[in-house]
Amino acid sequence: MSWKNIIGQKQQIRVLQKALETDRFAHAYLFTGPEGSGKESVAFELASILNCRTASLQNGEGSCQTCPDCMQVRSFMHQNIEYLFPVESALLDPGEGAKKENKKFTEARERYEALLEQKKENPYFSPAMERSMGILTEQIIALQHKASFMPGEGSKKIFIISQADRLHPSAANKLLKLLEEPPAHVLFILVTSRPDGLLPTIRSRCQTVRFSKVTARELRLWLMENRPEILEPELSFIVSFSRGNLRLAWELINNRDSNGAETPTMLLRNQALDYLRKVLTPNRFHEAVMAAEESARNLTRSELTLFLGALLLFFQDINHRKIVPEFAELNNPDITDSIDRFARNFPHADFFTISTLTEEAIRTIERNASPLLVMASYTSEIRRLLQKI
Repeated sequence: MSWKNIIGQKQQIRVLQKALETDRFAHAYLFTGPEGSGKESVAFELASILNCRTASLQNGEGSCQTCPDCMQVRSFMHQNIEYLFPVESALLDPGEGAKKENKKFTEARERYEALLEQKKENPYFSPAMERSMGILTEQIIALQHKASFMPGEGSKKIFIISQADRLHPSAANKLLKLLEEPPAHVLFILVTSRPDGLLPTIRSRCQTVRFSKVTARELRLWLMENRPEILEPELSFIVSFSRGNLRLAWELINNRDSNGAETPTMLLRNQALDYLRKVLTPNRFHEAVMAAEESARNLTRSELTLFLGALLLFFQDINHRKIVPEFAELNNPDITDSIDRFARNFPHADFFTISTLTEEAIRTIERNASPLLVMASYTSEIRRLLQKI
């Protein structure tokens, strides 16, 4: 990715650059911070620099991103780099011959490879297999075995452990033993948004680098410099909707075409607002229920969170204009008239509670709850809250 493509995190990058320049790296790092703040992107940039054939440490550019080693890092195929995340136990059954004939293993492998493809497309995505019990003991045992070998070309083997808080207890204890007597040629990078989920003894053996939530200004400036084709109102929508979560921002950025008014993102927003109109029209409520069911069945979880997120931004705009009528920094500046009309027509609605309800629906969808049940409950509840007098 190179340092120049990291969004925000200037102080954190300076600390790591200094360690690179002076060759005074810790044997293990713990990258903590909000989800979607770019922790894993920085981990992979370090891995690229330590294996890049033409990396520049003095001018702050980082890895070249074009040499064979950098290309292998990006494709998760570099011999010196291991990337661990929560997988299904079916993927780790012993016996190579049995694996080839094992349908469960074959299906699990396909799901695993699909997650890696998603990670290649979105560097801010943190993969985890839905049926996983966490990062398993067998994964750490394999890591111990690989740590015993010297790196190929390059100075370090780099072990990146995503969602390290999901280490199975026995796996955590085995990792702890590895951290207590770390091989000099191995660099461990543990990544988590929930550091309290790690054993205190593991945390104490890592140098912690705390990442910050990416600010709206940082994301906006990066988009304006690197994606100048993204114009208003789409630019404001991406910045507002992602709320510092680069995984969401990346999905929005890459789910678009050249015409901002016709991007899937903006079409989903318009679809969400049309659903809202049906919710509020007395003789069309049955249409709203049908629209909710249709969205739950036909949209992916990612698209459904965008659908609900569009409503959340709309409700936030209404609340801002109710409190400060001249408020100008709207999430949806292109539909100001609709926002003001909505605020006038529903003067007694509790938009703070409605926003909270919408955020909870998004979190519930992301936690793999039934989209159909979530949307049915949400539709009924927001109708009640919006019509409350």
